[in-house]
Amino acid sequence: MIKHNLLGISVSAIAVAATCGTASAAERITYAKDVMPILQENCIECHRPGGANLGGMVAPMAFTSYAETRPWAKSMAKVVAARKMPPWAAAAEHDGSFIGERLMTDEDRATIVQWVETGAARGNPKDMPAPLEFSASDGWTIGEPDAVLTMPEPYFVPDDLLDATKYFPTKVPEVAMPTDRWIKKVEFKPGSEVVHHIIARPFGGIAPGNKPLEYRDGYSAKALAGQDYVWNMHYHKEPGPGSGMFDQSSLGVIFYPEGYTPEHVLSTNPFGPVRFRIPAGDPNYAASTTYTFEKDTLINAMMPHMHYRGKKVLYKLFYEDGTEETLLSVPDYDFNWQTSYRFKEPKAVPAGTKVKITGWWDNSADNPANPDPTIDVTFGEATHEEMLFGWISFTNADEDHTSTHRVSFRDNVESSDD
Repeated sequence: MIKHNLLGISVSAIAVAATCGTASAAERITYAKDVMPILQENCIECHRPGGANLGGMVAPMAFTSYAETRPWAKSMAKVVAARKMPPWAAAAEHDGSFIGERLMTDEDRATIVQWVETGAARGNPKDMPAPLEFSASDGWTIGEPDAVLTMPEPYFVPDDLLDATKYFPTKVPEVAMPTDRWIKKVEFKPGSEVVHHIIARPFGGIAPGNKPLEYRDGYSAKALAGQDYVWNMHYHKEPGPGSGMFDQSSLGVIFYPEGYTPEHVLSTNPFGPVRFRIPAGDPNYAASTTYTFEKDTLINAMMPHMHYRGKKVLYKLFYEDGTEETLLSVPDYDFNWQTSYRFKEPKAVPAGTKVKITGWWDNSADNPANPDPTIDVTFGEATHEEMLFGWISFTNADEDHTSTHRVSFRDNVESSDD
């Protein structure tokens, strides 16, 4: 069976294109001249010593030298040809729409495959491009934080715990933030390897695969001096003697300059169905929720969240004039890479527009990630249960920038099984 990537191009086609070249040994593709520039553009942000921590996902190998890269050459070619790397799940129809798209070209994919097929040569070290430089601020990729906030005390995740959500109320300390401030960047640092996700409003949160948050210029959310907030911590691990560990996660935040006033205040909310039952063995169960925007709205970003059985997600817009539009399609959802898709320019929609999120789950034995295909599955916080949260970040187009602004989805949501 031929596998196809998101662009509809078969994986075998990439391999054929890679192996049908006529390059001589002298002209063959090398790591130094041909492959390293591709890695710098697409991979080395993560695949380097001290690489980016994307919601607890840290690359286990570096590609910054030939010696580091060569042992992984065949694996690299395999995942690149199959479009598993770089991790990016939005449908091809969205190419060019989002900030930070991880889009490796077909030509670059073929180059990596051909490099491996022709022996993974090193080449002349003099052909290597200049190494990339990354800022080092005590491990913070956003730069030196203006404030670092930490869970109020260490929490011991016990040996026998499989999955649990814990809540740790605390207060923004005056020494960290003596006055109200508008947020520019936020980065979370999980305090242990058993952290599945963190939510700490108003600072945001992370799930596996998330990059640090950076508000576009003119947009923000406000943190209030001395405000109460909660560390919503989801822990997941294999239980067993000696598997317990302490966790004390933290976040770093960079603020806009004092006195700065944003044009728009963003609200980020989840919406999705909670009353569903996925039958045992069902390979394509669907459920949906619809939300109606009451005012003219600017949509900033979306992030779909499901668990192990998640299969695909679709956000659609329904306008009052009867027209429809795809807002975001994720045809191959991956629990390990829960990406936030941020428009290059906010998407303007008029009052009365409905946004519908539909999720599909695979509860069959053909899903290798399925914990148990023999049971019906319902909504739940545990990773072995299921959920569909269609996080969406938006602002009213006429938003008063002096408000703290938090929109509730409760009054305008309709859910259904599809």
